[in-house]
Amino acid sequence: MNTGEKARVDWVDVAKGICIIFVVMMHSVLGVEAEAGARGWMHPVVAFAQPFRMPDFFMISGLFLGIVIDRSWLRYADRKIVHFAYFYVLWLTIQFLFKAPGIVAQSGTGGALSAYLMAFIQPFGTLWFIYLLPVFFVVTRLVKGLNVWLVLAVAAVLETLPIHTGWLVVDEFCSRFVYFFAGYALAPEIFRLAEWLRQRPATALAILGAWALINGWLVFTPAPLPFAAWIPAEAATSGGLGGWASVPLISLAAGGAGALAIVSVSALIARLALSLEAAVNPLRWLGAHSIVVYLAFFLPMAIARTILLKTGIITDIGTISLLTVISGVLGPVMLYWLIQWCGYGQFLFRRPQWAYIDRAPAPRGALASAE
Repeated sequence: MNTGEKARVDWVDVAKGICIIFVVMMHSVLGVEAEAGARGWMHPVVAFAQPFRMPDFFMISGLFLGIVIDRSWLRYADRKIVHFAYFYVLWLTIQFLFKAPGIVAQSGTGGALSAYLMAFIQPFGTLWFIYLLPVFFVVTRLVKGLNVWLVLAVAAVLETLPIHTGWLVVDEFCSRFVYFFAGYALAPEIFRLAEWLRQRPATALAILGAWALINGWLVFTPAPLPFAAWIPAEAATSGGLGGWASVPLISLAAGGAGALAIVSVSALIARLALSLEAAVNPLRWLGAHSIVVYLAFFLPMAIARTILLKTGIITDIGTISLLTVISGVLGPVMLYWLIQWCGYGQFLFRRPQWAYIDRAPAPRGALASAE
């Protein structure tokens, strides 16, 4: 492994670590605030991240696709479709077991069964990201022979158009595919940008400072009429405040700029690892195991939220939100370490051999590990 490859993997893991923390933060903070009927001091943090939180996650997910996209369809389907399908079905079932009693009480056994079956075409709960990734992998494979700028232009138009069918896969595909495909198509440029900024920390910090001010203004400045009428109603459900950042076209620019900002931050943090490795390693570990956190955070998050709100020991909504975020991040990590220690439950985070359709060993190395 050469130094360049290692640096790339390092900052990508850092970026994924930042992204997964923001995702858990969104669900935790908004969940607490919904239950409490009030906002806390963490809501502005969630709102600030709203323009770029998911765009960055999808862009990072596409970065290494160019390395494997020309593999045989069997291997490609195994690694990019069956892999995520296994975890989706498994964790859909686990989540449903916890939510089924409430659904049965409200809609009966038939209603619960219908809700479970419906989750195979309408993603369930927090698992929609796992459901959507294979769709992106397949579509990108099918259009890889087309001009990348044409595909990017069409994807940008889809992101901008007010497409709200009510079907989550369709709506989120239109909203997010441009970022995933940009990660795939522009990966060399993104890596070069990260390395360039890594070598120029003062310049990177100046750029990031300017971006933070602009992003903050776009998020917290209400868009006047008639622009406010263009803002999707669901923007508020992901922490948005109805600011300029949610206006079509501006949202596309804000998402792309924010995703590149996270790349820049991650490159700088990875540079710090040379002298502060102990401080950076936890974030890098979270990124390398982001699927562990994403799959399992719902339960410790829900437990922490319920206990903190019911006991009333802490009354500040922001503090409750922060503790819920910490529980949502650390809970899956503790479960993962417990499984590694006792040896039982590996199937929760590692696909068993029977769930492979291509049994040939995957290539090893820095780039292979980042697929």
